[in-house]
Amino acid sequence: MRTTLITVALIAVYFTAPLNRSFTVVTGVVLAVALFALGALVAWQARSIARSHSPMLRTVEALGTTVALFLLVFASGYRLMSHDTPPGFSAPLTHIDALFFTITIFTSVGFGDIVPISQTARALTAVQMLGDLVFLGVVAKVFLEAMRRGVERKAAEPPDAAGDR
Repeated sequence: MRTTLITVALIAVYFTAPLNRSFTVVTGVVLAVALFALGALVAWQARSIARSHSPMLRTVEALGTTVALFLLVFASGYRLMSHDTPPGFSAPLTHIDALFFTITIFTSVGFGDIVPISQTARALTAVQMLGDLVFLGVVAKVFLEAMRRGVERKAAEPPDAAGDR
């Protein structure tokens, strides 16, 4: 339930954010800081999973919120880039179009209906593609390892010592 509420809140923030200006250097810095903060969140979540009374459930929660935040950060950048002059994409992007493009890149489907045409848009798309690989390879492994440790820790605890920490 918590994952659903957090995801709904993140999506609400994304759809109400005024992402109708151009992508600037400041925007790029904010995007980089957001990705760094996402990395810190992953580290915090891994520690939380390992210490949790329900490490499997906590892993599902962590993956759900992390994937949502990762996708929405890139969708925000793409939405802003669609307002550049010249535009960064083959078509103007609404909030939904930007999220659609982000998910298309994340899933490696690549329909081709939205194409990055500016160098900046292509660079950001390449960063997301590499980030997707890192996310799928490293973040998933970190969470699963934390879950394994949590399960082992929980199994080693005396039955009366249970409880979320």
